[in-house]
Amino acid sequence: MPRTPPAPEGRTRAALPALALTMASALFLVSGCAGAGEPKSAGPTPAASAPKQLWTPRKPPPALPEPNAKLTDGVPSPVRGLPRVPSGDIHQVSALAVAKARLTTMTSPLDEEGTDQKIKDCKAIGQRPCPVQAPEYRDLNGDGKDELLLGVASGPYFLFLWAFTVKDGRVTVILDQAERPRWVKLSGRDVIVQEPADNGYDIRRVYSWDKREQAMDERTTEYVESSRK
Repeated sequence: MPRTPPAPEGRTRAALPALALTMASALFLVSGCAGAGEPKSAGPTPAASAPKQLWTPRKPPPALPEPNAKLTDGVPSPVRGLPRVPSGDIHQVSALAVAKARLTTMTSPLDEEGTDQKIKDCKAIGQRPCPVQAPEYRDLNGDGKDELLLGVASGPYFLFLWAFTVKDGRVTVILDQAERPRWVKLSGRDVIVQEPADNGYDIRRVYSWDKREQAMDERTTEYVESSRK
């Protein structure tokens, strides 16, 4: 870093008062900005991101006059058969292992399409006939760590939508829904599902973190004009 050249002899003493005055003025201006009643910074804000569409769009399902019944039940609940995760980092657990272990906590088969057996026989996500879609990771509960979001295809229309977090070192289910989606999107910490209804309308559901329930809950359900995209 270049050094400041020394002041010529005879001007040093004269420059010091001027320098002190300049520094005092600067300090006054800085301190004035933090005065009573002045706005203060709230710190950095998270960067906004556009909604992200998940997975390959499936065959458009037929319209239904009424929305599906809410299916989430018994969440949050630990998933048996998985190793403990003391770090809380769900990336340390195989997404396919989570999907397979999830079946052991269910009291009835997923469907009549043989999806359970297809999951059990799955060797790798993305290889047919494995129905488990590519895993998605997002901080859904705002604790600074990712949750795992899985989609499991069933038949031509249905998609089982599962989300998992690590709670007290154990992989835990926080969302368990069966959908007939046109699409599934992630927007911030919200999971958004849109499926066809009737009379030119779609149903849009938004699942968000519920601190009291410690799970993803259906925050809103609304009818919107039909989306063919």
